[in-house]
Amino acid sequence: MVEQVKNYIAGRWVDSQSGERFNSINPATEEVLAFAPDSNSQDIEAAVQAAKAAFKEWRLVPAPRRGEILYRVAQILEQRKEALSSVMTQEMGKVLTEARGDVQEAIDMAYFMGGEGRRMHGYTAPVEMPNKFGMALREPVGVVGLITPWNFPVAVPSWKMLPSLVAGNAVIWKPSEETPYTAAEFVKVFEEAGLPAGVLNLVTGAGAVGGALVQHPGVRVISFTGSTETGTKVYTSAAALGKKVALEMGGKNAIIVMDDANLELAVQAITWSAYGTTGQRCTATSRLIVQRGVASQVIEALAAKAETLKVGYGIENGVEVGPLVNQKALDKVEKYVAIGRDEGARVAFGGARAEGRGYFYQPTLFADVSRDMRIAREEIFGPVLSVIAVDSLEAAIEVNNEVIYGLSSSIFTENVNAAFRAIRDLSTGIVYINHGTTGAEIQFPFGGTRGTGNGMREAGQTALDSFTEWKSIYVDYSGQLQRAQIDNRE
Repeated sequence: MVEQVKNYIAGRWVDSQSGERFNSINPATEEVLAFAPDSNSQDIEAAVQAAKAAFKEWRLVPAPRRGEILYRVAQILEQRKEALSSVMTQEMGKVLTEARGDVQEAIDMAYFMGGEGRRMHGYTAPVEMPNKFGMALREPVGVVGLITPWNFPVAVPSWKMLPSLVAGNAVIWKPSEETPYTAAEFVKVFEEAGLPAGVLNLVTGAGAVGGALVQHPGVRVISFTGSTETGTKVYTSAAALGKKVALEMGGKNAIIVMDDANLELAVQAITWSAYGTTGQRCTATSRLIVQRGVASQVIEALAAKAETLKVGYGIENGVEVGPLVNQKALDKVEKYVAIGRDEGARVAFGGARAEGRGYFYQPTLFADVSRDMRIAREEIFGPVLSVIAVDSLEAAIEVNNEVIYGLSSSIFTENVNAAFRAIRDLSTGIVYINHGTTGAEIQFPFGGTRGTGNGMREAGQTALDSFTEWKSIYVDYSGQLQRAQIDNRE
């Protein structure tokens, strides 16, 4: 049965005003899973008006009460975790165990941000004049636009949506056109939890819908996760209109393996980081920087490990690597594997499509990769790992830092001095010691440097920064005009 998805605007499930729709395809079977509205700017206009009207009341709801709704969201998600995970696996392809982890992140974030309803701290500070009091408070910004990707279709929206809502904003969410069914099922959780009509609105469609959201003057904040190319366009367009923008974009993450590392531990972590979610994570490991003395040993062990991975439909037991999300993604991986071969890299394992229907590609390992090759510098977003041999820790750190992205990095070493030098010198937003590049937790800031982001962070208490403004308050209880004011001190 093909599911019928609708937009959610002003508390009602409605078709697009365009009358058009598009298909959501199961990437493992290439069958149509759902139909969804192919929306237009009129739908965005309706969502903005609904959000603006709802914001007037929602901002006045005490933050602890807003937090209690998020607690209910968490509880309902716990009840629906298996069903929502199954929908996710069918729609975007990640294996069921990973889909469960995706939903669990949203559960964790709902509980954490629900607590922020009672912890949304401002601060007081001494002021210069007698009989005067000063404080700073967070306030919501108004209508927030969210544009999210398909690879984490519940977790990533939760990182944006939940802090925005607990802060008192109204939200318009434009999910990836690859995952409209998952998005609708997620929104139903908020509806059941009692979120007032218009506070959360869902509008599905392609890039033009996101463009209309970015351009609308009634939207004050844009939070985007996706490719660096698209994110840069979003940033430019939104900034020209004076909007606050939070970006989370591409990655070319590396694991460094030193010659004193626990190689068994390293190989396990590298395998998961490179091939989990079929390499379709912004934090996935796509570069392996290995000290030359252990390079051949690591390559041999990784090739043997990759050979044991079961590729298939993620809904089935035992499958470890699912399909790529669509034909375009599959074509991109094939293109980059061909580029790697042409550049002189050696395929140590994989390097071909998997047989049968679906957008499957073998876990692929490149050896003899030099730091200037395209496969070592450009984001592939698939199950392709490139091994670069270096002579020292200093060289490894230099190779890590020279790409345009700066999201996540890792080092495997038993030397505490090397570990702390890596912590200091790796110029990424996340650094792991003796762990893969994936697996961030919601209580810490998440985000990257350079081409990965624009300085904003998701998760943790820093998530509130994107969705609030600071207001400074001065209370003069002296009963007279004070000298500092007469002197025009601002």
